[in-house]
Amino acid sequence: MAIYHFSAKVIARSAGRSAVAAAAYRSASRLYDERTERPCDYTRKSGVLHSEIMAPAHAPERWQDRQALWNEVEWGEKRKDAQLAREIEFALPREMQPDDAIELARSFVQREFVDRGMVADLNVHCDIGEDGLPRPHAHVMLAMRGVTRDGFGAKVRDWNSTALLEHWREAWAEHVNERLAQLDLDIRIDHRSLHDQGIDLEPQPKIGPAATRLEARGRASERIEDHRAVARRNGDLIIRDPAHALEALTYNQASFSRHDLARFVFARTDGKDQFDQAMGAILSSRALVRLGEDERGRERFTSADIVRAEQTLIRAADGLAGGNHHPVSERAVSAAARVVQHGDRPLTKDQVLALSHVLQSDGLSAVVGYAGTGKSAMLGAARLAWEAQGYRVRGAALSGIAAESLEKGSGIASRTLASLEYAWARDRDRLTANDVLVIDEAGMAGTRQMARILNEAMLSGAKVVLAGDPEQLQAIEAGAPFRRVVERHGAAEITEVLRQRTDWQRQATRELATGGTAEALARYEQAGAVTGHDTRTDARAALVAEWADDRRRNPAASRMMMAYTRADVAELNRLARAALRADGALGDDQVMETPRGPVAFAAGDRVMFIRNERSLGVKNGTLGTLVRISGSELEVRLDDARTLRFDRKDYADLAHGYAATIHKVQGATFDEAYVLASSHMDRHAAYVAMSRHRDAVSLRFGREEFAETIVLALGLGRSPAKSGQAVERHQERDSGR
Repeated sequence: MAIYHFSAKVIARSAGRSAVAAAAYRSASRLYDERTERPCDYTRKSGVLHSEIMAPAHAPERWQDRQALWNEVEWGEKRKDAQLAREIEFALPREMQPDDAIELARSFVQREFVDRGMVADLNVHCDIGEDGLPRPHAHVMLAMRGVTRDGFGAKVRDWNSTALLEHWREAWAEHVNERLAQLDLDIRIDHRSLHDQGIDLEPQPKIGPAATRLEARGRASERIEDHRAVARRNGDLIIRDPAHALEALTYNQASFSRHDLARFVFARTDGKDQFDQAMGAILSSRALVRLGEDERGRERFTSADIVRAEQTLIRAADGLAGGNHHPVSERAVSAAARVVQHGDRPLTKDQVLALSHVLQSDGLSAVVGYAGTGKSAMLGAARLAWEAQGYRVRGAALSGIAAESLEKGSGIASRTLASLEYAWARDRDRLTANDVLVIDEAGMAGTRQMARILNEAMLSGAKVVLAGDPEQLQAIEAGAPFRRVVERHGAAEITEVLRQRTDWQRQATRELATGGTAEALARYEQAGAVTGHDTRTDARAALVAEWADDRRRNPAASRMMMAYTRADVAELNRLARAALRADGALGDDQVMETPRGPVAFAAGDRVMFIRNERSLGVKNGTLGTLVRISGSELEVRLDDARTLRFDRKDYADLAHGYAATIHKVQGATFDEAYVLASSHMDRHAAYVAMSRHRDAVSLRFGREEFAETIVLALGLGRSPAKSGQAVERHQERDSGR
């Protein structure tokens, strides 16, 4: 079970600390401390998986030498009580492979620290915890001063703010959860305290190595006693009511193993007797549900609460599907058909059948379609019929960019599911019996969220239409409710691909959708659209060069570069700006404070809005071009032809929009797409990335990851399974299906 841990402390000279010694210990290396004239040798230390210096591009090259870096920090601080460095420590999910965990840490450090102008010394460790299991974690030492081309500048006081630390804590949880979802690992972490999560267990103070050494010498520290007192109280609470433990265990994952349970209880009890009592209370609790063994022969469990969420989902879906409401007259259907059939692109036979399906007098309809089959266009025709009948049609999707794509393609006013639920929690914008709610990219919603939404619709008498593709990126929250609904109640299918303009590319999309990743890649390779390079760095550079050439050739076309990790996206954006700067296409840079740190923008920049803001009419993922920066006012021309003028004091949640993660662009369409392949991708990610384009797509990869295209096809064709399916199997047994 993944755990959340994120802490920050200062390495200060007043405590007798040395930055050089700290760096030597964390990197398991031998460094010489010039100020104290002492060697610091920790080369016998084991468990260091990865070690590197990460610095802004303009930092002096000499700092790649760890000894030179931290000696320079030491010489630069004159005070006896000087603060030398900040150390961030965070736990890494033990469920990840080491390479994935290291990349997870690297991309976070790059985005949150290095991109803010900090020099970071990253070391990933893995030791064995008290429970006998691996304990992967990262130590990040950060210099306290800003960076110039010649060396360190002044200390940056803003880096010490409590607000920034809270942002980092939350950002780490989001970063980990996004990666866990991408890897199809059915677990999540939460940065909030147990109290804020609505869980009654007390948070326990961390016991550091110094306190542990004191206890070993028979000098129990106050911190250890505090820890044990909280553990005893938590243990007593678990013994009295095991539901508290089950609630915490299943808060971010659908099921757990006996090992997960034992680790959880061990950390929240004091001594063997209390541990045994707590384990016995949980294992005999009526709130514990046994799921049987998983594919590795491990017994798995869930909670009655998770099972109830599944039951709510099924009950609400059955209630909606069994209803006879929201009829549409033949006159309204005919009027909608006339408008569509006289448009630029008449509906195909598949789309007409799907349209007939969603307009039936059922409270729940589902449409399954490959990427680019025109689900949004069909829903646009349905919108005309529903509105002609007097119904209000509302749209929603998990991500902002998917909601925006639904709105553009269908004319249905759309928002994110989170925004919808936020409004309902404040008793605003509730569904009514006159509403039709269309949820696009429904396969990305999790069980709890889908259960809440379908239940709200059933109670209000609204109709729900689910549209999606189970083969695209999977749900971020545990579970696969869209698949459950389709299996239980059926769906209309749209298989004729329309997005791509050439027949062989449409066939490639169908192959990607049905597991034929190797065949699809072979088609693109034959067309010269798959290219290998020595390294991923070379592949990134070539991808941006191709993007820049295409932009000069056809500046009016829409295009997007895609990668799996945020670190790769950040580098693609940086290289794209450098190419535009060389072409003279950007104005003067102006540094703007954003929630992710200072970012340089210029007139001509492509920008992405990364926070929903109804007053501006933008969503997380809205794209546009920065036309003008004048003082604190920005003018952005959105891709939908609207022009926005706003003060950056009111809205500063912007990022560069030349590249985005594959997860971010699910549901979007561009004329031309550029994909950076990496070992993190599976067939779901490959399918999404290679089906975003109308005219052309280019995929580039590094041979350090994929020696040849056959290895690339195997890597991009893998299909991991979700462990959470055990809960669904239990539900099916329970319902006799």
